Amino acid sequence: MLGRKTFKDEKELHFSLSAHVPEHNFYRRLKQQLDLTFLYELTRGYYGRCGQHSIDPVVFFKLCLVGYLENITSDRRLIEHCSLRLDLLYFLDYQLDEPLPWHSTLSRTRQLYPEALFESLFDRVFSLCVEKGMVTGDMQAIDSAPIKANASMESLLLKQPKELVQLPEADKQRTLQKNSKPAQPITAPDHQLRKLEKHQENLRGTFTSLGSTHEKAQLVSNKTHYSPHDPDARISIKPGKARKLNYHCSLAVDTAKGVISHVQADFADGRDSQCLPSLVRQVQSRLKANGLLLQDLLADTGYSNGSNYYLLEQQGITGWIPVFGMYKPEIAGFPYDQEKDQYSCPMGKPLPFKGFDHTPDGRLLKNYWAAPSGCRQCPNKITCAPRTRSKKIARTAYDEQYLRAYARQHSRQGKQMKKLRQSTVEPVFGSLVQHYGLRRINVLGKSGAHKVMLLAAVAFNLKKYMKFKPKVTVSMVMVLEKEQHQPFTAVFLALFYHHFFSWKIKAKIADQQHVNR
Repeated sequence: MLGRKTFKDEKELHFSLSAHVPEHNFYRRLKQQLDLTFLYELTRGYYGRCGQHSIDPVVFFKLCLVGYLENITSDRRLIEHCSLRLDLLYFLDYQLDEPLPWHSTLSRTRQLYPEALFESLFDRVFSLCVEKGMVTGDMQAIDSAPIKANASMESLLLKQPKELVQLPEADKQRTLQKNSKPAQPITAPDHQLRKLEKHQENLRGTFTSLGSTHEKAQLVSNKTHYSPHDPDARISIKPGKARKLNYHCSLAVDTAKGVISHVQADFADGRDSQCLPSLVRQVQSRLKANGLLLQDLLADTGYSNGSNYYLLEQQGITGWIPVFGMYKPEIAGFPYDQEKDQYSCPMGKPLPFKGFDHTPDGRLLKNYWAAPSGCRQCPNKITCAPRTRSKKIARTAYDEQYLRAYARQHSRQGKQMKKLRQSTVEPVFGSLVQHYGLRRINVLGKSGAHKVMLLAAVAFNLKKYMKFKPKVTVSMVMVLEKEQHQPFTAVFLALFYHHFFSWKIKAKIADQQHVNR
């Protein structure tokens, strides 16, 4: 007989979520092991004593973690997804017929809470990983990558000179276009603007010679343009990819089990080397709070900097950072005398140390000059110093630190450290981008980007924490009671051992006498 299922919507339903969520379910086990009640005390000061009840802080952070664990970046889609999953409702402590928070509440609450609160959650999860034996702390690998911002390159506006921005409001309105958003002033130094203008002129000449006449093509830079939608977003370039508005994500990973020990958001127009001091300071503080000590730091060439090498040595940290390619440990034809701190030219003339200097970017240099009288009659002056009175050499003030880093880089252990870094931090970045919602920052501002990165790192650490199983060594040693030998047995054993060892000694002596003959 053909059966047919008829649906009847029950008005009253007696249903137990805990009975329908298996014991091995990830979110059921996570609910049992993750205690977030400490958030109530930390969030108490952000609410008043009267009015409507807000969203539960624990529910808010659980919803955020579910979003990054499920790789969902849209708040609207996240609420819809949670309402269709029994295990997620059980994890959030919601019933089947209980409505979830409105999606806009998540956005407002995310803006309400400061970055320190998200860092407290990250510290708590990191401490759980330490207690479980997943973190050693002595060796950390750091890296960085650009993360797409929630802004478009087509919406860029031109920055205005400081004189124009400082005009009275009436004059400014007459000068600027109507219905335009408040302009940002140009803060770049004049030497950088001149260098940028020269670079753009060279690019225009290249385009003209190639026959490119694209009218919409424009040469933009962070020094002259900004995004009105997200002013904190910066233009950055990744080799082989188009220029986009990004944020800079810096990451530190423990090499023991790949646990993220620190993550931070920075402006995308800075160098990686500029982020290393703050990275080291934050990682050391977090490790010290958990009773761990940082000893080795692994990074790529982007963090190569003389001041960074000096900083790490002063703090007793071994920096396994390859020296960038432009650095030369020796100057061909100009040997260096470390005792006298001077160079010698191919003709034997000394180039003593004359003083320190700074580049326009702030790098510290050491200058070595030869005497003009010695270079005036030199036959090699035309090729050695054609435009100056004497030969000048400018070297970094951290040359000793560079040489030690260069030696570590080319050592056998340095090559092993490079492979360890590539197999530790780079896969973590790939996982965050592909599976934990860091393909794009869906909020505005550097503060919001930092919160997003912290939540993604917390979700990653939690997934590792739940999968990790400590190795337990089972000992099969059994303690036996000492036998009480009978007197006859004891005498027999003593005589046996005596004759056995006597025979061994006599045989060894006989063999030695045979060899001597």
